[in-house]
Amino acid sequence: MVDSLLLGVEGIKKTILYGGTSEIPKFITGSKVTFHFRTMLCNDDRTVLDDSKKVGVPMEVVIGNMFKLDVWETLLKSMRIGEVAEFWCDIIHTGLYPMVAKSLRRIAEGKDPVDWHIHTCGMANMFAFHTLGYDDLDELQKEPQPLIFVLELLKVQQPSEYHRESWAMNDEERLKAVPVLHGQGNKLYKQGRFEEATNKYKEAILCIKNVQSKEKAWEVPWLKLEKTANTLTLNYCQCLLRMQEYYEVIEHTSDIINQHPGVMKAFYLRGKAHTEVWNEAEAKADFQRVLDLDPNMKKKVAFFLLSDTFRSCAKRKSDDGALCVN
Repeated sequence: MVDSLLLGVEGIKKTILYGGTSEIPKFITGSKVTFHFRTMLCNDDRTVLDDSKKVGVPMEVVIGNMFKLDVWETLLKSMRIGEVAEFWCDIIHTGLYPMVAKSLRRIAEGKDPVDWHIHTCGMANMFAFHTLGYDDLDELQKEPQPLIFVLELLKVQQPSEYHRESWAMNDEERLKAVPVLHGQGNKLYKQGRFEEATNKYKEAILCIKNVQSKEKAWEVPWLKLEKTANTLTLNYCQCLLRMQEYYEVIEHTSDIINQHPGVMKAFYLRGKAHTEVWNEAEAKADFQRVLDLDPNMKKKVAFFLLSDTFRSCAKRKSDDGALCVN
């Protein structure tokens, strides 16, 4: 173990636990860094908050990509490949850790790292709902404190040495990727490859939401991005209908309707989903709203209302009601 030494940055102290190999790698904008991390509280028990080795998947960040916890870039740039080091970081560097940890935990649980269907930024959501969904992170959010990070640097790849996924792109690259992903999703949908299409639409939505979070809500640039995101979300919902994920369709279309009550297609898709889960009254209300917004949809709505699916829904409701009569 090497004695603690300062990195020349206020509020950071480093202790090398295991020396790495060769020289410090070249870290430039676009370099992808792969590492394991363990986060601990600065208490007597050194309580562990998160540990990527327990999850079994190392962390990746791209240098210069505005990762929320930018102190990690600073720490990693001081390390050699194979090095394990412990960093004490003061509150000035750890304030955003609860938000970052929430995303990392959601990924580990197999969930979306962000709630892309909610039309506000993550910080606004946190204040709106008063919780991050994890008690220890809520406590840390209320009372910020210094943290200890133990990092193990595994690999550093230069921009030309790896395929850049959308999360590793800058905003300009993300916006260029959106129509490409949109087109790929449409093609897969027409081929009946619905799950693959959802992945393309979701990636495009995440690109849009990442860029949109930096715009002022409800102003023209934000609204243009919102319109594109809604189009992609509705395409995503069409795939979900084919995959029989009806409640998820209701969730996503309801989010759009709550923010933008004039989006006819959202009512139409939600009406179809309500029909599939036997919500006859809700389905009829949604289809009526479709006709209010676009009378030209009369034939399509009438066709669906006369379909076997809707008739089965109505019959099921009638039978259920009869069974409930005392």
